[in-house]
Amino acid sequence: MSVLFPKVNKPREWDYRPIYYDEDKEARKDKRLARLRRGAFREEHEKNMTELRKKKESRLLFWIVLLGLLVFTFYILI
Repeated sequence: MSVLFPKVNKPREWDYRPIYYDEDKEARKDKRLARLRRGAFREEHEKNMTELRKKKESRLLFWIVLLGLLVFTFYILI
């Protein structure tokens, strides 16, 4: 501590920022908390896996039909 110039701390300033109600923010918060309930991750994973399985099946069906059309076209041309 200095003898000639003692350090005096400034008082803290009062910084008030009002908090306004935001309906969209509250809805997002509720939605996020609903996703974090127990077992929600497993349900989401199972839902994603079924969607992925359906997508793979539809893609496989598309390629089978396309291959059948190509074979049929080459059969008619030859």
